[in-house]
Amino acid sequence: MESELSGEVVVVGGGVIGLTTAVVLAERGRRVRVWTRDPVERTTSAVAGALWWPYRIRPVAAARAWALRSLDVYEQLAADPDRTGVRMVEGVLGEEELDDGFDWLTTRLPGLRAVTSEEYAGTGLWARLPLVDMAAHLPWLRRRFTAAGGVVETRTVSDLKEVEAPVVVNCTGLGARELAADASVVPVRGQLVVVENPGIRTWVVSTGADGEMAYFFPQPGRLLLGGTAVEDAWSTEPDPAVAEAIVRRCAALRPEIAGARVLGHRVGLRPARDAVRLERELLSDGRVLVHNYGHGGAGVTVAWGCAEEAAGLAASA
Repeated sequence: MESELSGEVVVVGGGVIGLTTAVVLAERGRRVRVWTRDPVERTTSAVAGALWWPYRIRPVAAARAWALRSLDVYEQLAADPDRTGVRMVEGVLGEEELDDGFDWLTTRLPGLRAVTSEEYAGTGLWARLPLVDMAAHLPWLRRRFTAAGGVVETRTVSDLKEVEAPVVVNCTGLGARELAADASVVPVRGQLVVVENPGIRTWVVSTGADGEMAYFFPQPGRLLLGGTAVEDAWSTEPDPAVAEAIVRRCAALRPEIAGARVLGHRVGLRPARDAVRLERELLSDGRVLVHNYGHGGAGVTVAWGCAEEAAGLAASA
């Protein structure tokens, strides 16, 4: 048992999935290195709006379990928001109703209820959910990892099977399309507009009558406006016309947004797949490769649940 726990693990990928998995492994006594092509501040995770909600993720039953476990962790982290970047914030999930398959959440989120007409013009749910400031959370994860003895290395990997470690954990997100030869992983392009916050304290996620998504998330010192979900779009350059439309849709929900000063633009490519791949593969030389990718836009939502399951698969090496 002691030799197993001391075996080295290399986690490939430094986004929220990779770092969270590395934290769990390191805190369970493994010697862990994270290999990341980009600094955490330049990963796809850094662009995320990062509201806890199981958004477009399968398999449904597993995703719910991963999400609930992650919710437990985020509620604890929200006790120290300045350090962890996690806060519990109230807001509206537009165009949702309690009878739309939310039985698994109603007991866990006792405050989940239908909106009032003053809160939202239409059907929707009022909820208090974790909202994660990724600019603070990713560096905090990295510090927690290194405090547990982990090491972060800037490395570009061209072949997972060539990573020299007894256990390799593949948390490469969209990179798994090439590294795991998995063509089912596709980008879902998301664009955000960052503006000065005109005093908004609650979040809204809405799908209007035109079917276009609009959301805004208050983060420290700014307000994130979104957004888009364009499948198989690879450009990471902000589109000015899309940015204008995002501001227009959000201002339709809260008119004061229309005059907010724009601070910047963000584009991220969510690593989507028909279902999350979380499984253990035995390589021909006896080493173990654990896959943990394909979370789409719900990586933050399921990060801790998936990390613990991935760590369990790595422990069986």
